[in-house]
Amino acid sequence: MIKTYVLAGAALAMSFGASAAMSSQLENTLIAVCKAGASNSVFQFNRTMKDYRINKRRVFPRLVCNGESFYNFTVSAGADKTAKKIAPYNRGTVTIKDIAMTEYDAEVYAVNYE
Repeated sequence: MIKTYVLAGAALAMSFGASAAMSSQLENTLIAVCKAGASNSVFQFNRTMKDYRINKRRVFPRLVCNGESFYNFTVSAGADKTAKKIAPYNRGTVTIKDIAMTEYDAEVYAVNYE
């Protein structure tokens, strides 16, 4: 039941674009993903992804944890095992599409936690 609310919240947040406020439930979900990424525990990371049904291709390139991209955040935390799992989803090159961003491309999920 909770997973349904998380998915519905994520879909709702994505439908409003980057200007819409993030729901507290979506924010808590993304914080859990950030914490799992920083844990360097592949088991915990995979469990979190499964529990919250995270779409890696959609979320990872846009997720910002404490001001850093998700990949850079895990590297900074010394979580090399989880960084290796995230690396394929890391945006690393500039293309014409990046310069002519569409509304969908402009979405960023930024969360901060302590």
